[in-house]
Amino acid sequence: MKINRSGSAVWSGGLKDGKGAISTQSGALNAYPYGFSSRFEGVPGSNPEELIGAAHAACFTMALSLILGEAGLTAEKMETTAVVTLEQPEGGFAITASKLTLRASIPGVDEARFQELATKAKENCPVSKLLQADIGLDAELLV
Repeated sequence: MKINRSGSAVWSGGLKDGKGAISTQSGALNAYPYGFSSRFEGVPGSNPEELIGAAHAACFTMALSLILGEAGLTAEKMETTAVVTLEQPEGGFAITASKLTLRASIPGVDEARFQELATKAKENCPVSKLLQADIGLDAELLV
């Protein structure tokens, strides 16, 4: 099976004074604004790092749901955040890390098994494989 999904961006102007718009194939984002100031100066608007973070959090959580199901478990609730780090080492900017933080309620699982399954999801989520960055995980089982 091969599935293609797309996102697109439009940009006009220079780096600092330019303006861009991000769209997704599904229409979840439709010409949503982004630019230098929303990426580097905290001005409202989107940026590539938060989009990668959302994609990573969503992918990981779905992967964990699959892995839990294979283990005969079902989560009551899982909340995941991915913090994507953009740094400027020598030679330009680079995304250097993505750290997943998971808070989950999963009946019938102990801490050791939970950590094992969460780590397996982190390692096997397709977005984790794509990023090949230092992907951290802070998983907490809520009782």
